[in-house]
Amino acid sequence: MQTPGRTLCVLGELVVDLLPVPEAGAGPDGTSPHYVARPGGNALNVAVAAGRLGAPVRLLARLGTGPLAGHLRRHAELAGVDTAGFVDAGEPISLAVVGLGQDGSPDYGFHVVGAADWRWTEEELGRVLPDEVGALHVGSISSWTEPGSAAIARLVARLGDDALVSVDPNIRPMLADGPVGASLGNDRAGVTRRLVELVAHADLVKVSAEDLAWLEPDTTDLDEAARRWADRGPALVVLTDGGGPLRIARPDRPVLHRESPRVDVVDTVGAGDSLAAGLLTGLLAVGVASRTSLAGLPDEELLALVDDAALVAALNCTRVGADPPTRDELAAARDRR
Repeated sequence: MQTPGRTLCVLGELVVDLLPVPEAGAGPDGTSPHYVARPGGNALNVAVAAGRLGAPVRLLARLGTGPLAGHLRRHAELAGVDTAGFVDAGEPISLAVVGLGQDGSPDYGFHVVGAADWRWTEEELGRVLPDEVGALHVGSISSWTEPGSAAIARLVARLGDDALVSVDPNIRPMLADGPVGASLGNDRAGVTRRLVELVAHADLVKVSAEDLAWLEPDTTDLDEAARRWADRGPALVVLTDGGGPLRIARPDRPVLHRESPRVDVVDTVGAGDSLAAGLLTGLLAVGVASRTSLAGLPDEELLALVDDAALVAALNCTRVGADPPTRDELAAARDRR
């Protein structure tokens, strides 16, 4: 049963994804590809997925300017997301141009310099955070880009055992390092340092093998990496590896493995976000809203929740863009397993 009065809060960026429309062609000279604008960004995707699954969820986001701002808000509202956590910002909305590989994996080009998403202040966060927080999920660009990342880190440290704190690094290498990263004030050392601090205060970490390849390029053993991350402070680490097995690590326990559901993949945009939303929604639904309750959750109950979360992610991958399933669609797919 959902913890009474406890809200899932998702904190992060709003992004407009420009997705290619391959069947529309690229014009007679091949120079005019067609794109469709879709709402995106780690935080928006997680919040929408949780809302569709029926969780009480508030999205904490700085809503920038531009003609697509209203569409981002409406997308959240249609999923049942509480947008009282929106801060109207004067900076522009972030834009990502997405390409898709033959395996459905996304390739991103970002237009984000001067964007609204990573300019949080402590006053803004204090104003939009509800009184009863069941879980706070942070991650992606806003969590490791200054100046807002410092305010986010202080909020995470302050929550302590009052709420379940979830972190997803969701590294975007182009924005974390190199010339584009430098334009945002980012480099590998700074981003890594900020994430180490967040992980130390997190109760739950969802990290991908792709994240690890950037953060710890010498990593070769994913089991060992999951175990090592669990020893850094979190009560639970879920390591994803594309369509490969999920690794579930808890301090002083063996690493567990769960197979991902097999589906016909259209693309994988939003898969990790959907998994995080599915897991957080499931945890809150069984009353897990603190580190203590998460640490005490039996393995068999946890694995059932992980399986559901993986199914949420798999269903998302059967559709174009970040398009997570509803609670009824998840129930139907669960019955077919």
